[in-house]
Amino acid sequence: MEKLDRKTAPQACRYPDKVIQFGEGNFLRAFVDWIIWNLDKKAGFNGGVVVVQPIEKGMVDMLNDQDGLYHLNLQGIDKGAAVDSIDLIDVINRGINPYRDFDDYIALAENPDIRFVISNTTEAGIAFDPSCRLEDRPASSYPGKLTQLLYHRYEYFKGDMSRGFIIFPCELIFLNGKELKKCIEQYIDLWNLGEGFREWFRKACGVYCTLVDRIVPGYPKDTIGQIHARIGYDDKMVVKAEIFHLWVIEAPAEIEREFPADKAGLNVLFVPSEAPYHARKVTLLNGPHTVLSPVGYLSGLDTVRECVEDPLIGRYVRKVMFGELLETLDLPEDELKQFADDVLERFVNPYVKHFVTSIMLNSFPKYRTRDLPGLKIYLKRKGSLPKGLVLGLAAIITYYKGGKRGDADIVPADDASTIDLLRNLWADGDIRKVAEGVLGAEAVWGEDLNLIPGLADMVAEYLDRIRRDGMRAAVESILE
Repeated sequence: MEKLDRKTAPQACRYPDKVIQFGEGNFLRAFVDWIIWNLDKKAGFNGGVVVVQPIEKGMVDMLNDQDGLYHLNLQGIDKGAAVDSIDLIDVINRGINPYRDFDDYIALAENPDIRFVISNTTEAGIAFDPSCRLEDRPASSYPGKLTQLLYHRYEYFKGDMSRGFIIFPCELIFLNGKELKKCIEQYIDLWNLGEGFREWFRKACGVYCTLVDRIVPGYPKDTIGQIHARIGYDDKMVVKAEIFHLWVIEAPAEIEREFPADKAGLNVLFVPSEAPYHARKVTLLNGPHTVLSPVGYLSGLDTVRECVEDPLIGRYVRKVMFGELLETLDLPEDELKQFADDVLERFVNPYVKHFVTSIMLNSFPKYRTRDLPGLKIYLKRKGSLPKGLVLGLAAIITYYKGGKRGDADIVPADDASTIDLLRNLWADGDIRKVAEGVLGAEAVWGEDLNLIPGLADMVAEYLDRIRRDGMRAAVESILE
């Protein structure tokens, strides 16, 4: 079987560089790059993508080895009909590792045809790091790297107002565009980049809040043999996703004209405010994902579908969705229940095998943005803590303990400092110290969660119950 690249796949198109994309992971390739592929094929967008690897270790070498090509397998039910499509996505021109090839990275600022910057650097990616310097090659933070690029473009084009960027952050934090813009403004101050650059950034560039929604299980390791047989190539970057997609962008009409998704028949909405879409989606889709994954995994389950269909864990998922998180939203109840029902249907998509371990990457930042707000609102409205959400937090803490699940090693993936914190807290086995230590980690939460009445007691109780009786018994205890 031939290796996939542009020599063996001459049908692949080549488009001029138009988009800089920070991130090479499964989600961006299955969502943003697929949308751009549709824009190119159906709306005359005529844009290619240059991928920038946002961290030192990543996959751009694998991507470059295939000349940016990969296949996307979309599976699901669309308008009552089963869909199982595989398409060659050809919009990525190349990838750059700025830690190794910084000059190639910064030279992107000199290309007059590049108009868009799109990113997904996880919830932890949009953060101001005061240790970053303008002369770093590159700055360690994503906002720092982007500020370096913007400043070079400003200087190279001598402040030309027509050379600004349209910036769409896809990180799953509320008001992601405003948070990213705030970080860039902080670097302008820290690095003394001047009022001229600040004015150019504010007037020539647009940083817009967005919300993205598509379940992306990632590399289909369980069916890769069949997929290779269908496509006729050895493709190491295949990615699988559900057919559903939604991209909400809070931007004016002139931006929509430059990004004509409506002409391609895509579910991309340009709206005055993405806030209600964000609250609904993050709370009722991502919130359950974040807690069902460690609870399900420690109960012996491997996929989201298995969790929802399991008689016990399925009840837990529904308790969290309908009995806790739904109660924290302000949209009409019938609309919320319909959305929650639709989410459950997506969770049990028979075509998608979404491994819970892929969801558990960076679980603490995810819990902070997806579940902690609901926990606080529920406590305020109901006068008690939501047991399902607290158990989910205890499950995350237990997962980060490491150890074994059956014969397999439990290997959490997160920021090194978070891994070290949990390892040290678990070292002497004092459950109370573990609970208070995690909740008091202001570097993780941005606050001391021990101040939430009763939370440390409940987390410690659930940690002890999980250790003593197992995860399934702990779930049963809160469902009684």
